[in-house]
Amino acid sequence: MRLGLDVDIHKLEVEKLRKGKNKAEEDLDSLKMDYNKLHLSIRTVGLGKMSEQWRQ
Repeated sequence: MRLGLDVDIHKLEVEKLRKGKNKAEEDLDSLKMDYNKLHLSIRTVGLGKMSEQWRQ
């Protein structure tokens, strides 16, 4: 009986870790998309120019 409880506890822990991993991967994907959008906006507006380019 005790082994059965240990197995159940381990299953719950694994499930919890999987959910956390999935959430972390979703957050990372969201950050990557936000970064790409920001980078594209900066390039579009021209804020990514070097100071020498602005002088011209």
